[in-house]
Amino acid sequence: MADEKVMLGHGSGGSMMKRIIDEVFFEAYGTDELLRGDDAAVLPALAPGERIAYSTDSFVVTPHFFPGGDIGRLAVCGTVNDVATSGARPLYLSCAFILEEGFPMDDLRRICASMAEAAREAGVRFVTGDTKVVNRGHGDGIYINTSGVGALAEGVNLGGAQIRPGDAVLVSGTLGDHGITIMSCREGLNFSANIESDAAPLNHLIADVLAAAPHTRCFRDPTRGGIASTLNELAEQSGTDITVDEDAIPVKDAVLGACEMLGYDVMQVANEGKMVCVVAADEAEAALAAMRKSPYGDDAAIIGRVTEADPARGPKVFLRTAFGSTRILDMLVGEQLPRIC
Repeated sequence: MADEKVMLGHGSGGSMMKRIIDEVFFEAYGTDELLRGDDAAVLPALAPGERIAYSTDSFVVTPHFFPGGDIGRLAVCGTVNDVATSGARPLYLSCAFILEEGFPMDDLRRICASMAEAAREAGVRFVTGDTKVVNRGHGDGIYINTSGVGALAEGVNLGGAQIRPGDAVLVSGTLGDHGITIMSCREGLNFSANIESDAAPLNHLIADVLAAAPHTRCFRDPTRGGIASTLNELAEQSGTDITVDEDAIPVKDAVLGACEMLGYDVMQVANEGKMVCVVAADEAEAALAAMRKSPYGDDAAIIGRVTEADPARGPKVFLRTAFGSTRILDMLVGEQLPRIC
């Protein structure tokens, strides 16, 4: 494509729009369904007994490129992971771009290439999409919406409401990597150790855990609000208490140091490639072993237990600190770091 910048004509529905679709999007991740050029993708029927899992998400992160990923990788991994938390096998993605006039075409190509790579890793295909262009100064470069469809086997019923007292709580790796990476890029902070985003597709890790621990109760990705908000949501859904041990929760020293310097609670910092998992206690070790076999589960850990809640006060999340005390772990209030994903 000779054009070096996105122009309003690239969203007009005419020949310029056809060119950006053909020479950028199709070139990066064109599948048979996309190349047909229809307004709707016609997909094979699911096998008998399978259900559909569906999720959608929008991505507005700034900066668009950061150590460990970019807005495109984030868009694919975020939606793949949301579909996979249901226990489904992610299959298809849609992708809609809102582009700002003047956005560099080379950056768009780079983002699309990153999306294609993440989709190949996850084993999913782009099957439909949309492109809009807004006037210069009205879009901050690029926003992306992705939706995902997956196949869910009959009998699989995961969710926070399935959690029971006695269950074990696991996390698939170190916390806070993504949030601190974005903050350091945005504020121009330099740390002695390399910190990068954990953005990753976790559908294969989830499938391995389900195979090893069939009585898994639920998965949840601790994105905005971090693990503190995630655990509070799960406690509320299940009507239980959840207690986690600070010493058991994996956090990189550099991330912990950055949080202390910036005044953040690492438990409330966003993650984009980690998974919280609640399983029956007798399957906790099997689930942990399955996580650690994944390239994204090296630092997986069992971090806590589920107990009955006091009916008089309702469900709570508690943190056993490194000093031996116990405190309430609250959900994040407000917006700690806007445009994190």
